[in-house]
Amino acid sequence: MGYMGIEPGRLHFSWISSAESTKFIDVAREVTEAVKALGPDHYFVKTRAKVA
Repeated sequence: MGYMGIEPGRLHFSWISSAESTKFIDVAREVTEAVKALGPDHYFVKTRAKVA
């Protein structure tokens, strides 16, 4: 994923059964906190064109 510009830590995989709603909540919270801690991904941020 690093080759495509995606930093390690921004992509998470987890197997969660439909019966594991509490696990889904915990994993979603952990992933959200981890990505927020990384801050904005500068690779995918659009920049404005410079107009002369």
